[in-house]
Amino acid sequence: MTEKTGPHSTSCNMLDSFIDEITPEDISDTSIETLGAPTITSPLAASGNYSCFVHDSDRVMAFLSEKNLRQIMEKREDEGRFSFELAGPRSKIYFDPVKTRCAIVTCGGLCPGINDVIRSIVLTLYYGYGVRNITGIRYGLRGFIPEYGLPVMDLTPDAVNSIHEQGGTVLGSSRGPQPVEEIVNALERMNINALFIIGGDGTFRAGAAIHEEIRKRNVKISIIAIPKTIDNDIYLVHKTFGFDTAVDVACHAIRSAHVEATGAPNCIGIVKLMGRYAGFIAAAATIALRDVNFCLIPESDFDLDGDNGFLAAVEKRIAERGHAVVVVAEGAGQKFFRDRTDRDLSGNIKPGDIGTYLRDRIKEHFSSRDKEIFVRYIDPSYIIRSVPANVDDRLYCGNLGQNAVHAAMAGKTAMMLSMWNSRFVHVPLREATQKSKQVNLKSRFWLSVLESTGQPPMKNS
Repeated sequence: MTEKTGPHSTSCNMLDSFIDEITPEDISDTSIETLGAPTITSPLAASGNYSCFVHDSDRVMAFLSEKNLRQIMEKREDEGRFSFELAGPRSKIYFDPVKTRCAIVTCGGLCPGINDVIRSIVLTLYYGYGVRNITGIRYGLRGFIPEYGLPVMDLTPDAVNSIHEQGGTVLGSSRGPQPVEEIVNALERMNINALFIIGGDGTFRAGAAIHEEIRKRNVKISIIAIPKTIDNDIYLVHKTFGFDTAVDVACHAIRSAHVEATGAPNCIGIVKLMGRYAGFIAAAATIALRDVNFCLIPESDFDLDGDNGFLAAVEKRIAERGHAVVVVAEGAGQKFFRDRTDRDLSGNIKPGDIGTYLRDRIKEHFSSRDKEIFVRYIDPSYIIRSVPANVDDRLYCGNLGQNAVHAAMAGKTAMMLSMWNSRFVHVPLREATQKSKQVNLKSRFWLSVLESTGQPPMKNS
C-alpha cells in the first residue's frame, strides 16, 4: 500500500520549496538493498505490546508538485520508482538480536544533536531489540585503522545516559578518507553485523565504498547512514538535524549585531554564519528575525564595487537609516579568493574568509570617502556547531536513531534515513550522493529573504 502524500498536504515550512523542485528526472531508483529475507520474529512483536509495524510496500511519494504527479501518471511509470520506502519497525527481522554486534561512528564537523542520535540508537538496540554488543568507534573512520591505535568505546545505556545534554559527539570525529579495505578488515575482525554512520555527503560516499567492498567479500554487514550536516545541504533530505538549533543560535548573534548597529552612529553589524556551499542557515535566520538588511549566500552572486555593487548598497542604507546589519554565509563571495589552493583533510578547497574580507573592504570604502563609520564583526560558527540540540532537534534525532535501528535489524543496507513529506523514509545511498542541495533563488524561501531585507540584486550587469 502506498502512502500518497500529495500537494494538498504541503505545509508552510520554509524549506518545502526544495521538495517542490524535485522532478522525476532527479530520481532513478529508490529500491533498498537487503542482506536477505527477514525470518526472525521481532522482539517488539514478541512483547505483545506493539502494533505499529510497517511493510516494505508502504511508500511515501517523492513529489508534492501537481505537475510532477501528473507527469508520472501520464507516462504510467512504475509508482515505486517515484516513492520512498516508509521507515519503521518490521514484524520480521534479519538479525538475531542475541548474536548481533553493532558499531556507531561519527564523521566530519560537529553539529548539534549528534549525541542525541547516538543515544537513541543505543537505547533502541538495547531495550527494543535486546542487542547487548554495541561498539563506539573513536574519532571517525580513523578509529578503524590500526596505525592510529584508537581504543573503541563500549556503548551501554549507562554510558549514554546523559550525553544528550552535551554538545559535540562523545565518540569524537575526524575528516578525511581512510583505506576502505582496512575499514572492512576491522569490521570483520570485530564481527560487526551493522554499522551506523553519522555524517555528511563525504561520509556517505565513504559508506557507499565500504558497502561495495563488503559486497565484493560477500559478507553480511548492514550499512545505515544518518544524515548530519549543519549546512542542511544533503540531497533528498528535507531538513537535517541540528539545523533548527543552528538557526536558533545564529539568531542570537544577529540580534546582538542589530543592537550594536543601532547603538552607534553609522554602525554596521556583520555576522558570518556557516554554509560553505549552501546558505540555508543564513537565509533562515534572516527570515526568522527580519532585522537583517543584507543576506549574502553562496548561491547568489554579487559584486562589491560599482554603482550597483554591495558597497554602494551599504552606503545608501547608511545614508538613509544610519545603520545596517549584514549576514554572510562562509561560502559567499568566493570569486574574490580565486587564487586559494589550500585544502582541508577531506580534499575540499578551504574557503576564503569572506567575513573579515567584507569588514575590511567596508572600512576601506567609507574611509576613501572620508565618512566615519563603525563596524561590529561577529563570527559565532564554533559556538553554533558545538551547543546541545534544542527540543525540536532532540525529537528529530530520537526518531532518526530509532528508525535507523529498525532498518538495520530488518537487514536493510546501503541506505540513508531521511525525513520526506513529513514521514521518515529509506533513501538509497546511491541516490543521496548524486548531488548537493542548495537554496533555489527562484523559490518562495529566497523570495521571503528578499522581501525581508529589501536588498537589491547588487550586480553591475
